Amino acid sequence: MAYQTVFERYELKYLLTREQKEKVMQAMEPHIEPDEYGRTVIRNIYFDTDTYRLVRRSIEKPAYKEKLRIRSYSRATPTSTVFVELKKKYQKTVYKRRLPLPEEEAMEWVLGGRRCGEDTQIAREVDYFLKYYGFLRPAAFLSYEREAFYGKEQPEFRVTFDDTILFRQEDLTLESEVYGTPLLPEGYVLMEIKCSGAIPLWMTHVLSEQHIYKTSFSKYGTAYQKVIYPNLRKHAKEAVNYA
Repeated sequence: MAYQTVFERYELKYLLTREQKEKVMQAMEPHIEPDEYGRTVIRNIYFDTDTYRLVRRSIEKPAYKEKLRIRSYSRATPTSTVFVELKKKYQKTVYKRRLPLPEEEAMEWVLGGRRCGEDTQIAREVDYFLKYYGFLRPAAFLSYEREAFYGKEQPEFRVTFDDTILFRQEDLTLESEVYGTPLLPEGYVLMEIKCSGAIPLWMTHVLSEQHIYKTSFSKYGTAYQKVIYPNLRKHAKEAVNYA
């Protein structure tokens, strides 16, 4: 199967109530189609340094930021295809490079246990990233249920809805079941609009009518702020008290 491996686009995020999602879905129906994956449970492993350098940098909202993850669109096996994804954002534009590999090979490569079997520009970019940051480790498992759509007349225009966003820091493998700490407010769905240019007029109308406004929501960033950082502070305080 041929996979798209290079993306350059804007990614806009919105937190919707269930009722707002239904209104958006009704408005979208004449204009969009489900993508090849339809509704899926996406699993991701995010990689970071021991000091969480990448996510800490990201939540500072710099002009440029980057991250590395391995993604699967189903429960993986050692030989099933997953994606090593290098994602960069400069100002408002997102640049994503991804490489499809067997799960076992992908994990071994990112963890420094082997060289990538693919000699491509994307593999070289990932190698440079790994060398620049030194040893990276699995830092977070994030899963969510996604419904994905693309425009009938503008295939590059995509809309996704993510719910049941779960985070954990144990059992960091794409071969596992999904479970963890919920990150979304109760009753909300995360909508993302991905486009290379302007949002279609019909979409801007429904966003305005439903009072839906753009927000900033990073799944890994939210996990760090809500769970990881408070736990780090708690453990540091306990260590001081023990000493």
